[in-house]
Amino acid sequence: MSFREPLLLAGLVLVPLALAAYVMAQRRRRRFAVRYTNVDLLAAAAGRDWLRHLPALLALLALAALVVALARPERVVADERRQATVVMVTDTSGSMLASDVAPNRLHAAQSAGRQLANKLPRDFKLGLVTFGSTADQLVAPTDDKTAVVRAIDSLRVHGATAMGDGLSLALDAANAGLPRAVRPPAAVVLLSDGSNTRGQDPVTVAQRARKAGIRVYTVALGTQNGMLETKDRNGNPKQEPVPPDTGTLQEIARETGGRFYNVTDAERLQEIYSGLGTRFARLQEKQEVTAAFAGGALFLLLLGAGASLARGGRLP
Repeated sequence: MSFREPLLLAGLVLVPLALAAYVMAQRRRRRFAVRYTNVDLLAAAAGRDWLRHLPALLALLALAALVVALARPERVVADERRQATVVMVTDTSGSMLASDVAPNRLHAAQSAGRQLANKLPRDFKLGLVTFGSTADQLVAPTDDKTAVVRAIDSLRVHGATAMGDGLSLALDAANAGLPRAVRPPAAVVLLSDGSNTRGQDPVTVAQRARKAGIRVYTVALGTQNGMLETKDRNGNPKQEPVPPDTGTLQEIARETGGRFYNVTDAERLQEIYSGLGTRFARLQEKQEVTAAFAGGALFLLLLGAGASLARGGRLP
């Protein structure tokens, strides 16, 4: 559960203060009660003494519920979606040829991308953005999944890693120039196997995604000891370490409210993309539950008043 006005939860400090005041008042009453000389009657009343605290307890609970209501609590609910936009952002830098994910990282990403296209509902729009030295939108969001699959099959590696530029291009595609109030829900699936080496800072771009209400689900593909076979200036073979940047991808997912996946094999990657296709059909939204807490506070107050009337014939 989250809150739209979390600072107002500081009002919960009133609950222990009210409890302390009530305890002090009860101690004062006991000092006066000692003057009563009918000890047998006092002893008989002690057995049901806890009942007189019930109205106060209910009032304290009502106070706590009211403070929580003022903070405007929200819960996350799964909402069936008939329309939504998903943009895949796939790394096509040279390190995607590393074979630590069999047969290599690029082929594993292509196979997973096809899974996502097949699992999305028919009316969902799917787009494809790639990034190497530059970012390119290969397919604008469309409900023609076949066109996206063809683009996935045509992917080739080249150059460096402009992750931030790729994410920025995906946000533009997902927004489609429409204000948030009228555009369909959108999500981005960002797969990368390395660190951002040029272009925009991806975490800064992720802040834009958060403001736009677009969750980014990030996938770090490859092992930390992954190696890429290349050649030096003289044409001699050499191996270059190409570990994924898990830290940046985690930060992007955390900033946008998405989820981070660390993937080291092709089978697991297909499972994740297949699961995301199903997950996006039930996008999560925050639903305010202020009325429930306010109603609970009113109910507790009425219950406490009823208990007080039933016990003593008067309100506390």
